[in-house]
Amino acid sequence: MLRAAGNELYYYTFPTGKGNTNYEIDFLLSRGNKLVPIEVKSSGYKTHKSLDVFCDKYSQRIGERILLYTKDYCKDGQTTCVPVYFTPFL
Repeated sequence: MLRAAGNELYYYTFPTGKGNTNYEIDFLLSRGNKLVPIEVKSSGYKTHKSLDVFCDKYSQRIGERILLYTKDYCKDGQTTCVPVYFTPFL
């Protein structure tokens, strides 16, 4: 849906610093000179550690941060939690 809406999609991983595990950002969208990181959850699970660490690391370059999941729209601090059916409008 993101690609069909005309977005170029990027994926990003970076080490957690603990063994061989990585943080991952499922999609990165470019909006002008800002990045919009998107983390996708397949359930209503709302933790977003990778998104938080990425946004802290690159705070000057982040426009909006989005969590796509199966529940209703809400704000969780600076993160916008959006139901998956909202994807075409991002």
